[in-house]
Amino acid sequence: MRIYHTSDVHDRRHIAAPLLALRAAKPGVYVDSGDSLRGSQTVYHRSEPIIAELDRAGVDVQAIGNREFHYLFGALRARAAQMHHPLVSANLSDAKGRPLPFTADVTLQRDEDGTPWSLRFFGLLVVQYPRGSPWEHVFSWRFADPIETAAAIAATTPPETTLIALSHLGLPHDRLLARAVPRLDLILGGHSHDTLPEPEFAGGVPIVHAGPYGRFASRTELTKSGGRATIADFALERLE
Repeated sequence: MRIYHTSDVHDRRHIAAPLLALRAAKPGVYVDSGDSLRGSQTVYHRSEPIIAELDRAGVDVQAIGNREFHYLFGALRARAAQMHHPLVSANLSDAKGRPLPFTADVTLQRDEDGTPWSLRFFGLLVVQYPRGSPWEHVFSWRFADPIETAAAIAATTPPETTLIALSHLGLPHDRLLARAVPRLDLILGGHSHDTLPEPEFAGGVPIVHAGPYGRFASRTELTKSGGRATIADFALERLE
């Protein structure tokens, strides 16, 4: 099972053509770990051309980064409405109980060379303020602890399902996450703008960071060993 991954693209609109060429030669799932937009949690642009670029590249799942997030509920909802792909964040909720314009996780069913794969992707957003903060009462967004959230998701994931975190926490926090939740099969991370030439392992869990600005996409090829997904091949594929 082949997974392509980008993060922190920050409105660099050159990624679709090379990603389409990569996926034509070597088909696979494409995911993004957030911060694709030019706007921010406080700045809203009605037009975000990178959304069309991601959809043209065929992104299967995108995590909410702090650029996709907005303190105003309506602004995040408007951004999500422009996307033709699933948007995920498992540790973000609305204290008012309004219907969320994203989901906690997405499970993709794939068949690779006769081998069935069930891939469960969930998003983790860097916490913008602690639970109980006065800002929670102002904006109604509530942030759960990312590690506690991941542990709860891991506890409800069947052993035959490959569990992948689309993390927008940064590399130092991804290391903590990996050690705390060893059930994870893979962490595809972003936020800290790190570029890892090969996966880093913490607590036995591989962590992949492809770096910012769409310079690279990671290509992680998984195989099943004793029911657990392990990395059979890996590369950073240049996109520019």
